[in-house]
Amino acid sequence: MLNATAILRDIANRRPNHSLSHDLYCDAGVYRADLEQIWYKEWLFAVPSAQLAKAGSYATMQVGTYPVVVVRGADGLIRAFHNVCRHRGQKLCAKAEGAAPRIVCPYHQWTFDLDGKLLYARDMQEAFDPAAHGLKKVHCADLGGVVYICLAQVPPPIADLARTAMAYLAPSRLKDAKVAFSSTIVEKGNWKLVMENNRECYHCAGSHPSLCRTFSDNPKIGAMDGPHSASPEILDHWQRCETAGLPSRFVHAPDFQWRLARVPLLNNAESYTMTTKAAVARRMGEMPFNDAGSLLMYHYPNTWNHFLADHAITFRVLPISPTETEVTTTWLVHKDAVEGVDYDLKTLTEVWLATNDEDRRVVEQNQLGILSPAYEPGPYSTIHEEGVIQFIDWYCGTLSGRLAPEPALAAE
Repeated sequence: MLNATAILRDIANRRPNHSLSHDLYCDAGVYRADLEQIWYKEWLFAVPSAQLAKAGSYATMQVGTYPVVVVRGADGLIRAFHNVCRHRGQKLCAKAEGAAPRIVCPYHQWTFDLDGKLLYARDMQEAFDPAAHGLKKVHCADLGGVVYICLAQVPPPIADLARTAMAYLAPSRLKDAKVAFSSTIVEKGNWKLVMENNRECYHCAGSHPSLCRTFSDNPKIGAMDGPHSASPEILDHWQRCETAGLPSRFVHAPDFQWRLARVPLLNNAESYTMTTKAAVARRMGEMPFNDAGSLLMYHYPNTWNHFLADHAITFRVLPISPTETEVTTTWLVHKDAVEGVDYDLKTLTEVWLATNDEDRRVVEQNQLGILSPAYEPGPYSTIHEEGVIQFIDWYCGTLSGRLAPEPALAAE
């Protein structure tokens, strides 16, 4: 199991524009470092706010060793807490999601309000102070309909992402959406392999026949250097969309940890469907036309998203072990859209259900190959895999920066 010194040496020896070493994908010590230095310190996508439709609605998630519950309060605000009772540590909410007027521990019925305050603890001694035993808070932010949490005591800045995301997501009016369907799968591969697979479409033509009906795998179309640099098709699309009030131009964090851009679908396709037509008759929010394409939004380490005219799809990645990753996909539609009238669930979900399963198989076979003693890092395509290079550079820079000893300590 690699320690910090060995991990730093491994990263330092990495060849530029090459995949990572066997250990960086598979080693238990690296996995622990990933959790401690990235997953426990970065903002993480938790749920779309539409999943928490009313006061008392909650959703749970497991981030490494931390169980977390995200809940909508009676005041309408969304908060996050450690999903651990302040009595003897019982996990409070066992289900993936649910709704309740209070959070009640199943062990001894300690009862907490939706804002985390302890309301009831039976037969405690006179000196017991309920105010000192409320739920432990987790940082939480609703960025225009996508809820993020951070486990760090002092979270990294989120203002730039929040301001940008809220502006770009505003036309979709995610607060007026509802969950049409959700799917959770486990991919038997390291979380970085799941993210790498998403960051390129080099594999799409050979792996995703359904998706390729509407999503282009031409790297020149997706090549973007800034808000005025893209292929002619995308520049024209941006101009059309922004004239109609849709923020669309490419924008990103300096280190590419997050990025947003609205891209057209192939041949004026309207949605990710087998027919290429809209899956939902009722458009999202204030979307002006069906062929608005997809607003792509990603944020490392755990999410990518698609916001279309007729629906939205969020993706959440959570690590389970060095070689297992949970992927949750959620489809959102307008809150007044009626299943069987305005949309058919099979039509809405079949392309990405198939794509997710195809990606699962790709990632699992990738992991099996990397587990082989014959594996050695190979070169990324700078034409097709620029997004993978950006992700791996961000990962290596972030992890090594946090593992590196302080200068004063290093000099001793």
